[in-house]
Amino acid sequence: MTYPRHRDTITLTSLDKIGHDGAMNTQTELGWTGSTAVERDPQRVSGAWVFRGTRIPVAALFENLEDGISLAEFVELFPGVTQEQARLVLEHAARSSAAAVA
Repeated sequence: MTYPRHRDTITLTSLDKIGHDGAMNTQTELGWTGSTAVERDPQRVSGAWVFRGTRIPVAALFENLEDGISLAEFVELFPGVTQEQARLVLEHAARSSAAAVA
């Protein structure tokens, strides 16, 4: 069985690196402020972007997908995160990645 990962930083093939504070280490930022699925509070989880209503960092989704966990498994392993939130985060990351390439 694969166990969920949860670290401060992750590596994304198409998005380069995102730090625990949600800032990208490239010249292009994802700009999570427009996403209803996530939130950030400097007083919680060191100011990392988390799924709204939880303390689960957005980075955990990408880490676990990299490890081969399905979206359905992720939602099951991380109570409080909905399938819709995870889907919105992935769609936002895809749009941001495509915009950075254009």
